[in-house]
Amino acid sequence: MSRIEHQDIRIGTLAGFSNGVDYLRKILPHGFESFELTLWAYAGDTKFEEFAKEALDAVGDDAIISSLGIYGNPLQDEQTAKDWEKVIRACKHFNCNVVCGFAGALEDRPVDQSMPKFKEVFGNLAKVADGEGVKIAFENCDMGGSWETPRWNIAHSPRAWEMMFNEVPGDTLGLEWEPCHQMVSFIDPIPQLRKWVGRVYHVHGKDATVNWDVVETEGIRSGQTCVWHRTPGFGDTNWTDVITILRQAGWRGAIDIEGWHDPVYRDDLEMTGQVYGLEYLQACRGGAFIPNP
Repeated sequence: MSRIEHQDIRIGTLAGFSNGVDYLRKILPHGFESFELTLWAYAGDTKFEEFAKEALDAVGDDAIISSLGIYGNPLQDEQTAKDWEKVIRACKHFNCNVVCGFAGALEDRPVDQSMPKFKEVFGNLAKVADGEGVKIAFENCDMGGSWETPRWNIAHSPRAWEMMFNEVPGDTLGLEWEPCHQMVSFIDPIPQLRKWVGRVYHVHGKDATVNWDVVETEGIRSGQTCVWHRTPGFGDTNWTDVITILRQAGWRGAIDIEGWHDPVYRDDLEMTGQVYGLEYLQACRGGAFIPNP
């Protein structure tokens, strides 16, 4: 993909299948360049081929469908695991090649004890994805869990990533990376991205603000908020550095804003915040494309 007009890295947002295609039509004029279409846990009766035709017609030449997402627990829920396969096979209808979601977790045991089940489930899904020319990208959200008691998703720390990618070798499995979830764990996202950029297949546009004065004076167990999830442009991450690292690695793909989390720009201000985040990330990407003389 050419870098002309910065289309090597598109800036977009998430849209739930449940919102329908009309939602894409309504927000497309704000300038979103890509969409991750998402499901929560199950595919249900989603008619992927029909939806894809309508969605691609709605976005036309102005945007792309960057990826599909399914966010459930495929290690404990057999239906979610089956629906992962449906979503992988549906990618071709949307002209995309990335499926994003949680890796799942066996919630009654530490992360490392989920690895045999992970190998069973995603070893099979990786073979399906290989046959479809699709990459699998795990969101790095902890869902309120820990190493000892994971919830929904074991893919929340680099230690787990190492184990997961050793269990299922090859380059089919990777990350849906975002700085927010690293900052919640007090990880500096910039050096982490430099190390792991080769495994990043999709980026969520979500940031965080770390309340360091609370951390330094009260610790992380005081019951006071230490970290807020933020829309890009309102948090602590240097997104110019993020995009520079991606481009230096020859990365091509989309940064899709994951909204509905910001403590200020939500409810009536949700789309105000998302459009600000869109324009902010476009500025971090380099602003308007200017051809050389």
